[in-house]
Amino acid sequence: MNKIKFQSGSSSLFFKALNKEVGEMLVNTRLIKKATRLLYIKALFYILLFAASYCLLFIIEHASFLSLAFNYVLIGITGILLAFNVSHDACHNSFSKSKKVNYWFYHLTFNLQGTNAYLWQIRHNSSHHVFPNVDGCDADIDDNPFLRLSPQHPLKKWQRYQHIYAIAVYCIYSLHWFLFKDFFYLFKKKVANLQNKKHKAKEYALLFFWKLFYIVFILVIPIISGYETSSTLLAFLIMHICLSLFFIHVLIATHLCMETQFPQRNEAGDLPGDYYAHQLATSLDYAPASKICNWFLGGFNAHAAHHLYPKLPHTTYPEISLLIEKNAKEFNVQYNKLSLPGAIRSHYRFLKMMGNPGNKNTVKDPESDCLTQIKMSVISNL
Repeated sequence: MNKIKFQSGSSSLFFKALNKEVGEMLVNTRLIKKATRLLYIKALFYILLFAASYCLLFIIEHASFLSLAFNYVLIGITGILLAFNVSHDACHNSFSKSKKVNYWFYHLTFNLQGTNAYLWQIRHNSSHHVFPNVDGCDADIDDNPFLRLSPQHPLKKWQRYQHIYAIAVYCIYSLHWFLFKDFFYLFKKKVANLQNKKHKAKEYALLFFWKLFYIVFILVIPIISGYETSSTLLAFLIMHICLSLFFIHVLIATHLCMETQFPQRNEAGDLPGDYYAHQLATSLDYAPASKICNWFLGGFNAHAAHHLYPKLPHTTYPEISLLIEKNAKEFNVQYNKLSLPGAIRSHYRFLKMMGNPGNKNTVKDPESDCLTQIKMSVISNL
């Protein structure tokens, strides 16, 4: 396969202008210092919130199953918020200047959710962030038998109804990740653009260690402390359903919706447009300048800012997002923004379109007029 590369074009002027304004803002407003302080306050808050949610299992005597189930859901949701607001920044080495601090904060907080930190960091940083929405290069849209998530994927008969049954698939997302997905990626030789990836023996051992630790932490200890096994297992299942639905619906539309693009490589391996315009055309924001959304969602709502500046703390994204939108308008570069309900609706419309036999390939010829226009887009015709 030819080496995949982006083209440089007039849209690079967009990023030069944006980067200049962002740099000036960071210096003139001392934004990094303020953002870092807020990041550490959030880290302490979400660590304590997650710990308190878990401790409630033993502090409060849950006489009813509903009370126990609610406590488990609270553990699941606070755990995912911890991952959003601490793990993700540490994964990108934007939590601390120290790589060791980033490593330990990332691995401890992420593995506590039952998912493997090491494997996700590889897929997230080396595949998804480099080539979002590019078939064969973005691990997040790998072909699967249940959902068609790219116009370049073959259409299966049952996927015609994917916009209807997707909610059932989404309900088991985190549980599937815990039980199967990590093992699948550990032993799979090729994942999107990641080929012949070899893992050290310690990573195999750590994966099994953390899986066992999670089982003991979330199931065995509560059962030993007096909760009925059947009630605990059912509460655990409900927790995963709730956190899966929350996780999916605040994240999946940031790339997989009607507004975003799915660029194709040509035979030489070239992608239309330049790297920075590509990140905007394949991402969707909702309430990106909202500090309330930023507090809860760790900047995932400001996805354009995250893809353009993954090395900056997510607490800088509300201010950066305003500059992104301003410069995108000035340079006529595609910038996608909706409300959260609008983004969710757009995602399900996208699923319906991807399952429609009349839309087997919705992407235009990547070699035609590469530096003119795509829908209001990237100054490229995807």
